[in-house]
Amino acid sequence: MKGLWLENKQLQLRTDIPIPEPPPGEALVRVLCAGICNTDLELTRGYYPYTGILGHEFVGVVEQGPENLVNRRVVGEINAVCGKCRFCRSGNSTHCENRTVLGIVNRNGAFADYLCLPVENLHLVPESVPTAIATFTEPVAAALQIQQQIALHPNDKVLVVGDGKLGQLVAQTLALTGCDLLVVGRHRDKLVNLEARGIKTGFADAVTDRTFDISVECTGNAEGFAIARRALCPRGTLVLKSTYAGNLSLDASTLVVDEITLIGSRCGPFAPALELLAQEKVDVQPLIQAFYPLSEAIAAFRYAQTKGVLKVLLEMENW
Repeated sequence: MKGLWLENKQLQLRTDIPIPEPPPGEALVRVLCAGICNTDLELTRGYYPYTGILGHEFVGVVEQGPENLVNRRVVGEINAVCGKCRFCRSGNSTHCENRTVLGIVNRNGAFADYLCLPVENLHLVPESVPTAIATFTEPVAAALQIQQQIALHPNDKVLVVGDGKLGQLVAQTLALTGCDLLVVGRHRDKLVNLEARGIKTGFADAVTDRTFDISVECTGNAEGFAIARRALCPRGTLVLKSTYAGNLSLDASTLVVDEITLIGSRCGPFAPALELLAQEKVDVQPLIQAFYPLSEAIAAFRYAQTKGVLKVLLEMENW
């Protein structure tokens, strides 16, 4: 089968990869469509020493697995867990000590004709949700994770820093809580997407220091972190949604003095994410920038790395 292979920070489109054999408890999924996200781009820059097929945002059709799933479209949670370690037993399985992670840690990913995942990771895609739209299930779930970690109220002043793919989804999901939300970014054309949904937007100069209860950093760069940090009032909460390829410098003393709560946030719940997409409460269509066939995956990555580009989707020729 074909697959986009990463090794030593170099991408290669290979055609000699064996179709995987699903072990007991796993399903073989024929990939239809997969999205390139910032984590994929960071992996090519050495964010984590991964070798294998990239990709973790996908929609596919089950070819081998339980009868109720065969020939049906699915999306999949990316953490394959052991179910036995202390984190799994305590209900924190996304931090399983023995986990593999689709296209990220010790498990080949979705930029290929086929992938394998545990059956328990798979979720059926509602018939009303187009395949390209359903590809956003994983990042929408990641955006929803914020609401799993902290309670949001209508009187909370919330800042989202970043108008890219993740920032847009975080903003749309947070807006559903009714909080007092402001999103800041650098690109007027991207902010317009949010303004059309009634969300307040602006540039960095729209942020008044020390006035927000919660800020969410979605840029993955030091400047974005600085804006999110200085926006917080004492005892505010800073949520980090981005992965950083390099080290981040910060003033730890001010975190102590202001009693800031710092929260890392990543994978989230798939079922409510699919429900939001089915109900069209989150609009991902404006985020789709381009489609490429898998055979042009390296060109797709080059385009995805272009400044200002939003979501690039890979379509498998077996679709």
